[in-house]
Amino acid sequence: MPAKPAGLITAHGNLLKKFSALFSNIKLLLPGIELKRRLQPLLSFFVKAGARVASATSVSLHHISVLVEKNRSSGVTITMDDYEKRKLGIFNQLNLFQFLTGIIVPLAVFINGQDLPASSALVIISPALVSILVLYLNSRHKHTTAMLCYFILYPFLTSLVYVNGMNLGIELFFVLYGILSVFFLQELGSMLFCLTFSMLNYFMLGVVLKKYQFYLETSSPALYLFNHILAIMYIFYGLYLIKRENTGYQSGILWKNNELIRVNQEVQKQKEELNELNSFKNRLFSIISHDLKTPMYALRNLFQHINHHKVSAREIKEFIPEVVKDLNYTTSLMENLLQWAKSQMQADALRPQQLEVAPLINDTIQLLRLQADAKKINLESRVDDAIQIYADKDMVSLVLRNLISNAIKFTPENGCVVVGAHDIDSFIEVYVRDTGTGMKEEDLQNINANNYFTTTGTANESGTGLGLMLCKEFLARNGGRLSVESEWGKGSIFSFTLPSGH
Repeated sequence: MPAKPAGLITAHGNLLKKFSALFSNIKLLLPGIELKRRLQPLLSFFVKAGARVASATSVSLHHISVLVEKNRSSGVTITMDDYEKRKLGIFNQLNLFQFLTGIIVPLAVFINGQDLPASSALVIISPALVSILVLYLNSRHKHTTAMLCYFILYPFLTSLVYVNGMNLGIELFFVLYGILSVFFLQELGSMLFCLTFSMLNYFMLGVVLKKYQFYLETSSPALYLFNHILAIMYIFYGLYLIKRENTGYQSGILWKNNELIRVNQEVQKQKEELNELNSFKNRLFSIISHDLKTPMYALRNLFQHINHHKVSAREIKEFIPEVVKDLNYTTSLMENLLQWAKSQMQADALRPQQLEVAPLINDTIQLLRLQADAKKINLESRVDDAIQIYADKDMVSLVLRNLISNAIKFTPENGCVVVGAHDIDSFIEVYVRDTGTGMKEEDLQNINANNYFTTTGTANESGTGLGLMLCKEFLARNGGRLSVESEWGKGSIFSFTLPSGH
């Protein structure tokens, strides 16, 4: 409601500005210097008077706006919810306007020259007194009492007007009381009583009994018509306020529900991520407790045996290939574990950049050259120097290292591992193809489901599947994905896509 007086102030100010501008233009258009000089004081008076009127009007409208807003929030407590506050605001607003009209209507009757008995005059002004009582009770936080007073006293006093033999054309107010009682009264019994009481009064006094001593319709048709129009306006205004507040309240509830759904979705997403992280953590602990412990115990037992027994240099040399194999496995596992821990501690530390694919592949091949030479496996790179990707360098290096190492692990002696890359639309596909043993359907399903499983290479190298889990996670964070094609006994092709760097 405060917005309306503010709008009136602005409109009034604009009107006065136009008024002032009009007089200024008149001064310019007046012919003759002497005439301008004579009219100058008069024009200045009008401009100053207009400014004073505008200032006074602005102050008055501001005070009215503050008064209306203060009345609207009268009786509001911190324990009320938004819906109760809205209802109380409407109730106070209606009572304020009914108080004003409750004074205006009797004044209009008296000004019209109607000679009424003192009792009738008291009955006519009693609705205004009821509104004052209701507003007072609301200000004292006695909201239930205020509503019962309104919906009992207003119909009762309105009926007294007709009982005193006066037909003022206010029977439609009974309809207003009935409509408002349905909206404002929460308890079903109170609502039905007040609704029935109002409708019964309307039917008996406005429809059945039509013999009265005083007919306002005869003595003042205009005032009689005004009362009917006023009642209709109150009915529509009350319905409008109820509709507006209900719409606003429902919009607020809808917004809160949408916000709650969004928060629940975020919580659910975080819950799923946490469950996935816990599952991954459990798999890591399983790997650490089993796969990392086994080679470490084997190395400890080997060195204890050498320490407690006389072992020749030839025998020690025979143990070295097995020791190297265990150390390679342990080193690879530790690197993956450290990379995973780093990725979890720095979940947002993604540093994508333009990278040339050829140097990354060549560096990884050089790093794993000894592992391939031990099995006489040919490592071959087939990639154009111009191909670039946009991704985090450390993560891509880990993916290449794991995929090429796995290819060497599951390729028999004298086999071949080919690493290449090519364009696919706005992505770059990098592949690692081997002539190894391939995989069974069960192993492919485990890889796609991120299940932990232990595998053994062609030279009895151990594998946990942790590397592939990290590959899939790192690729997803860089906007890529991992694909696997394999046929048992015919080799495998591991490929991944990443955004192009061009």
